[in-house]
Amino acid sequence: MVTAELAVGLPVLVLLLAVAVSAVMVGDARVRAQDAAREVVRAAARGDPATGRRLAAELAPGATVDVTRQGAEVVAVIHRQVHLLASWLPAVSVDARAVAAVEPGEEAP
Repeated sequence: MVTAELAVGLPVLVLLLAVAVSAVMVGDARVRAQDAAREVVRAAARGDPATGRRLAAELAPGATVDVTRQGAEVVAVIHRQVHLLASWLPAVSVDARAVAAVEPGEEAP
């Protein structure tokens, strides 16, 4: 009797663990994307977007970086796909956006 209950309950526990680990992975990717966006926009506001892109590649590997200037502000958007622990689940899209004022006397993208 106990063996049958364990055989039914154990896969459910493994599935719950996989969902929990996947949620942590998405949360980690979100924080990394936000950190990368912040670093990119800071560097671009200082007039050094190449350094920002290098830092973004280190902080959020595989992310796409879009830096634009809107008036006196620089906007950085990071887009990243996160593949969950269970390979049969679809990838989750994580986006982060940061805005900074352009430093006086600097040219930003």
